[in-house]
Amino acid sequence: MLRKQAKIATDPVAFDAFYRRHVDAVTRFLARRVDDPHTVADLVAEVFVAVLDSAHTYRADLGSEIAWLYGVARKTISAERRRAYRQHQLTDRVGGRRHLDTDDVAALEERIDAEREARRMFTAMAELPKGERAVLELVVVDQLTVTEAALALGIRQSTAKVRLHRARRTLRNLPFVMSGASG
Repeated sequence: MLRKQAKIATDPVAFDAFYRRHVDAVTRFLARRVDDPHTVADLVAEVFVAVLDSAHTYRADLGSEIAWLYGVARKTISAERRRAYRQHQLTDRVGGRRHLDTDDVAALEERIDAEREARRMFTAMAELPKGERAVLELVVVDQLTVTEAALALGIRQSTAKVRLHRARRTLRNLPFVMSGASG
């Protein structure tokens, strides 16, 4: 599988198949975390550019392609948030966005609307420590296994299990969680 992944960096046909296989999952992942269609579209593109640069790092024995992609997407979101914060420090408004046609915006708005409940859940989880929240998001919201979440976060599986247990225990008594919202 390592050779297959490395091949996507040099073979346009292999990359196209990989992209088509995963673009919806990556878009959903990002739409759960970002509520602006232009930013979601830009981040999806950035994730797949990063995939081209790092295809050689994927190891099938450590987890699925989607877990690896979610790790790349998390790093991409973090980098974007740092960049936006720095830019905001320098200017009143971030400009120069990529142009989206009406259909693109409508499709991304639908995706963002579909992920509204997940964003509410993220708000409820905001008080959790960062490490616990990250594992919970990947396992409950993004439906990765604990092993895949550990891979995406670059931590040991046992650490991920402990963090997941703590996060669930903390959230158990929150009204949002108790009212039947699930992830």
